[in-house]
Amino acid sequence: MMLQETYTLSNGVEIPKLGLGTWLIEGDAAEQAVKDAAELGYRHIDTAQDYGNEAEVAAGIKACGVSREDMFLTTKLAARFKDYEDAVKAIDGSLERMGLDYIDMMIIHSPQPWDSFGEADRFLEGNRAAWRALEKAHDAGKLRAIGLSNFAEQDVDNILESCSVKPVVNQVLAHISNTPWDLIQHSQDKGLLVEAYSPVGHGELFKNEQIAEMARKYNVSIPQLCIRYDLQLGLLPLPKTAKPDHMKNNADVDFVIADDDMATLKTMKPIQDYGDAAVFPVFQ
Repeated sequence: MMLQETYTLSNGVEIPKLGLGTWLIEGDAAEQAVKDAAELGYRHIDTAQDYGNEAEVAAGIKACGVSREDMFLTTKLAARFKDYEDAVKAIDGSLERMGLDYIDMMIIHSPQPWDSFGEADRFLEGNRAAWRALEKAHDAGKLRAIGLSNFAEQDVDNILESCSVKPVVNQVLAHISNTPWDLIQHSQDKGLLVEAYSPVGHGELFKNEQIAEMARKYNVSIPQLCIRYDLQLGLLPLPKTAKPDHMKNNADVDFVIADDDMATLKTMKPIQDYGDAAVFPVFQ
């Protein structure tokens, strides 16, 4: 089963090839989603400080019946922290909220604060300061791995040029019709595993009849086709859902998309409008 397969990060830590995203899942629903996912075999959960559900996600991990060592938990340092001392406090804040001795991986959520996302200022020094805070927590055993999210090529290089602990992942928006080829290649060339959030394009790919037709060809759902696409690119997909039946379906991806069909998927016309998600910077 795909849920039993792992990638090995550049620091030697193993990470499950498929994770559960928890964005927009709040309160008791977040705790229950984690417990349901663990019961189905998921061992990789992704959250963030800005999701506002770290405590509930951690509660789900503690209550799921799976040993802590067998669960891989990722959270994200909020994009606004571009100062060393603030980042140190924020990292410790996550550990305190979660009630955990360590977190498997923490990544910087964005190279730019959300209210500055897409602007010219790349906050290069601020990201180096935040990275030093992650390195300190890593060296202290609080974090098993550290990484990046939404970092463009220049932002990745900014960290690599000054770090003492290298980032192991870059988590980016990557799905059929919106696959950032140059960024993926650059990240992989630098030794980073690329994680793919919103593998179904925040639901917009359900509207694509060409994708639906190909899913029918393989007798799979649209999410299964989208998740398999990312996996065949060597990416780590993070589909988000609070519904156990969707979790189960998302994990049932032990099929192979033929080369000619992959070629078709790779060249599909990009999404122009992400609907209600367009209010969020990463979808603009």
